[in-house]
Amino acid sequence: MERLEAARAPNSAAIFASSDNPSSDDADVRRLTAAQKKAIIAATAGTIVEYTDWVIYAIFASILANKFFPAGNSFTALLSVFAIFAVGFIMRPVGGAVLGAFADRHGRKKGLTLSILLMSGASFVIGVCPTYDQIGLAAPIILVLARLTQGFSAGGEFGSASTFLIESAPADRRAFAGSWQWFAINAGTLISFVLAFSFTVIGSDGGLSSWGWRAAFIIAGLLGLVTLWIRLSVGETEVFKKRAATEGVQRHPMIDVFRKHPRDALRVIGIAMAGNLLNYVWMVNYPSHAHLVTGLPMSQTLLAGIVSVTVSLVLIPFVGMLADRIGRRPVLIAFAFSSALYAWPSLALLSPATSFPELVAIQTVAMVLMTGFAGAGAVTMAEQFPTEVRVTGIALPYALSVTLFGGTAPYLITAMGGWGYGHLVWIYLAAISVIGGIVYTLMPETKGKPLP
Repeated sequence: MERLEAARAPNSAAIFASSDNPSSDDADVRRLTAAQKKAIIAATAGTIVEYTDWVIYAIFASILANKFFPAGNSFTALLSVFAIFAVGFIMRPVGGAVLGAFADRHGRKKGLTLSILLMSGASFVIGVCPTYDQIGLAAPIILVLARLTQGFSAGGEFGSASTFLIESAPADRRAFAGSWQWFAINAGTLISFVLAFSFTVIGSDGGLSSWGWRAAFIIAGLLGLVTLWIRLSVGETEVFKKRAATEGVQRHPMIDVFRKHPRDALRVIGIAMAGNLLNYVWMVNYPSHAHLVTGLPMSQTLLAGIVSVTVSLVLIPFVGMLADRIGRRPVLIAFAFSSALYAWPSLALLSPATSFPELVAIQTVAMVLMTGFAGAGAVTMAEQFPTEVRVTGIALPYALSVTLFGGTAPYLITAMGGWGYGHLVWIYLAAISVIGGIVYTLMPETKGKPLP
């Protein structure tokens, strides 16, 4: 009887204990531990707040320009546009390099804590800052500094959060864990859309311009305190602690990335380029673009965005599970080439005759295609680098990709439309998607391999 019980014990405990053993072959029974689930929640909640802060800044750009810069001065008007839309993207690679190196030297948890403090603190400052009419030139200076801080923070958040998620997961659940990074990004955008949609209702009586924008930034800043508490309550990843205890930490991880892993860094840019471009075209900028092309009220185009992003949130974790089962490459290849085929319809089907249900369908198809990148992108990037430089290896190349392909997308669409070539924008989307597909096809499959 004792022998029988002893034989049964490992099997009955495997469901709960095997996730602590990444080398276990019994993948069918593996479950996330309570600590691993808590790590996913901590990283996801913080990134939701980070991207709510990041996107909401763009949504309220016109109000901020009116509040923080003098009217009637063309130079300061130009400065306001640059400060609001460009400065944040310029700082993202800097944040990726600095905060990525910080997290590789001092731990993923400390990197996540610092990034949420910077982003939420900057949002709170914007929410309470006096306007130009009240304090003059100091107002735009404070605004620019806050946006610099937000860009710096966003540059480091993706690498730290992706690494924390993937290092906290068992080997056969890494894509599922990593998919929550893009779940958080989409959820942050969704919250921004919901806030903007809500404030379009009160905007008619002046509430949006007088106090609504402040309320949005203050709420976002206070949410950061909640997520800070959550992140402080979780422990450092075992992968990092083991590496630090046995071999120490890398003193100059950024130099090491360029010296020892240049091909991997370039590959991350290639992995991220299509996802970043299409994210800003099909999600962040789509409500404004659809409003201009179709003539539908902004409230309806925002509502279409809310519906489509919600659908993506439901699908993303399942796509992550699929990438754990069949591999990263098949999922990413399907995303890239299907997106290339949909590039033309996603823009050409918009017209003054487009109805609200049609707009919802058009954008929802785009967001469903994007779930391929969302489910497999973060884990693929993380699996390119060893532990000692993993955050820097993700953060800096990814931030460069966001700046080059994501941050330029709204301007490119607007400029090509002004030049009379708006109907050709789809070619750019298709070309970048095809290049991304080639990168996915040529890169090695990392499913089932131990982290470097």
